[in-house]
Amino acid sequence: MKISVELTLSPLQDDYEPAIIDFIKSLRNSGLTVLENPLSTQVFGEYDEVMNLLQKEMKIALEAVERGLLYIKIVKSDRSDYEPHF
Repeated sequence: MKISVELTLSPLQDDYEPAIIDFIKSLRNSGLTVLENPLSTQVFGEYDEVMNLLQKEMKIALEAVERGLLYIKIVKSDRSDYEPHF
């Protein structure tokens, strides 16, 4: 089953950029399709592969910050080729 996941890591501390950069770089190096914008990062692929990656990388990202929020949305389909029609 293909899924699309949107992630937003929001450290609640000063000096937050290194944790976000490391998290995104780890996702990029996964071999999965990863798209980024200023507000979130999206990961696309097979459910088991994406969730195995996220289980590992989300734990590492949260351990790298003193306090933080990690928002996650999952859609059951591959939306990596979505383009607005307006």
